Amino acid sequence: MTTKTRWLRDLKRFLPLKSQFVLTGNVRDLQAYPIAPDTVAPLPLALALDHELRACGYRDVLLFSPMSGFETPGGIDSADLQQALQNTGLGSENPRGMGLDVLAQVLPTFSASNGEPAALIIDFASRLTNRSDTLTLQEHALFTTAQIACHRASSRPFGPNRQPYYNTIIWVVDRESDLPDWFTLDNPRLRTIPISPPDGHTRASLSRTLLRSLPEAEKTPTSVFEKSADAFVSLTEGLLLTDMNAIVQLGRNEDLRVDEIAAAVRRYKVGVTDDPWKRLDRNKITNAEHFIRSRVKGQEHAIAHMLDIIKRAVTGIGRSPTNGRPRGVAFFAGPTGVGKTELAKTITSLLFGDETAYIRFDMSEFSAEHADQRLLGAPPGYVGYDAGGELTNAMREKPFSIVLFDEIEKAHPRILDKFLQILDDGVLTSGRGDRVYFSEAVIIFTSNLGIYRTEATGARTLNVSADQEHEVVAAKVREEIENHFKLSLNRPEILNRIGENIIVFDFIRRDIAEQIFRSMVDSLLQSTVAAGFKVSLHEDAEQKLRNLCIQDLSNGGRGIRNMIETHLANPLSRALFDSGEAAGTFRIESVVPGPVTTIELVRE
Repeated sequence: MTTKTRWLRDLKRFLPLKSQFVLTGNVRDLQAYPIAPDTVAPLPLALALDHELRACGYRDVLLFSPMSGFETPGGIDSADLQQALQNTGLGSENPRGMGLDVLAQVLPTFSASNGEPAALIIDFASRLTNRSDTLTLQEHALFTTAQIACHRASSRPFGPNRQPYYNTIIWVVDRESDLPDWFTLDNPRLRTIPISPPDGHTRASLSRTLLRSLPEAEKTPTSVFEKSADAFVSLTEGLLLTDMNAIVQLGRNEDLRVDEIAAAVRRYKVGVTDDPWKRLDRNKITNAEHFIRSRVKGQEHAIAHMLDIIKRAVTGIGRSPTNGRPRGVAFFAGPTGVGKTELAKTITSLLFGDETAYIRFDMSEFSAEHADQRLLGAPPGYVGYDAGGELTNAMREKPFSIVLFDEIEKAHPRILDKFLQILDDGVLTSGRGDRVYFSEAVIIFTSNLGIYRTEATGARTLNVSADQEHEVVAAKVREEIENHFKLSLNRPEILNRIGENIIVFDFIRRDIAEQIFRSMVDSLLQSTVAAGFKVSLHEDAEQKLRNLCIQDLSNGGRGIRNMIETHLANPLSRALFDSGEAAGTFRIESVVPGPVTTIELVRE
């Protein structure tokens, strides 16, 4: 026997005790209603109320809305409506309009009618007032009339059990605060019943009914059908029954079978017809190591680990179809300038053909307490509510993407709680109430945590250095990361969600530094060709420049680039400009360091 939802049981329990009710909360959703001992159907709220009230013995159930006037819950203006209006003393004419005057006139008459019990459902009651705390004279008159009718109403025995029933008035509102508090609070004759979003039990009771409407459902083996129904319940966590109904309708439209319901859910959530990860060029990923190493130097272990994550995202191995977690998660840690952001860009270029196609957030911009509103959007009533959040908007536009959260340790701890939702459920709710899904994304965090440690005195000292082996560096960095999340932030659960995907980058060693130096110098000299010049470096000048640029590797590749700008790009630009030549072939004979580096430029 199927059990009715809690709000229906509460309503039935209090019908003999209260003359008016306020239904609030999830009132615009479909409601699970048992239409047979083992069958639950999704019904609009008004229709579910109509079924329940008539089962309790009510003869007439009327629905009133501000723009439509009176109608039956089925929405058909028929002889039944005219009869119900006459039975309740409201006449035969169906009044239309905004409804304030109409309601103020009919409420006392309806409430005092002596016929068989009747119910009046006032739908969209939130639209009857502009602001519940500052009512107009017309609005005040309506709710004063309703309050008086509420207290003057009397019940009368009816039915075989002679239970007392009122002529019940039901107000359907989005929020209880949409009605005047002097009308709803401390009113012994009125009962507020919240309707909560559907829980797992409610979704489970409806899932099988919905799935039976899919093509060839009757031919589906029982074991497959039950497994698909359980998956449907799991995948729709947080969704409404209206969403479940729409997903099945989508499945019917696209001729999906019962065992393909997971695909229908994914299409409904992210709007992607095919799995984009399966459409990637596998050969490109298979041969990607050489391409990545050409851009990210000296981080072979990080490249291999990240490629494993991408390959797992493509194959779907270890990924349950019943959860919406991201395709992959990685935490890049290590010294500054060693290629963490560059690896994220390179992976993006590999997948999308454009390194700028990733979604990047510099978390140093989100260090304030309320910075999460920039990511998710401001809540109702606050400035920027209509604009939405930067993260939620970006994910809605590009659900299949790489999302990079740079320097995560600089974010306010409050934001880290949002990351828990992403890593655990693959979903965030924006300030506007929209749900945004991360099930098709790869999430990358970068951090400089572990390079320094804080002593008991509060002083920051170097925790790792370039003269240590990478295994030692990795162990020390991981230890500091664990201390930060477990002891400083008291959020060990974040590390649990990331698991073994903390990738510690190595320092730029001297042999790698020389490769980076050579690549950057070649790129700089090649860029002069576009300006009409051809510039080469004398061997002695190159050696001098190399010593200047890689003598300090504490800032990694970024530091090498800065040194090349200081000791080559700036003095070369100056020398070419001062030469007065618009084009030509030149050779750099020597590099002379000083407060301002100069070069000796010879025309060939």
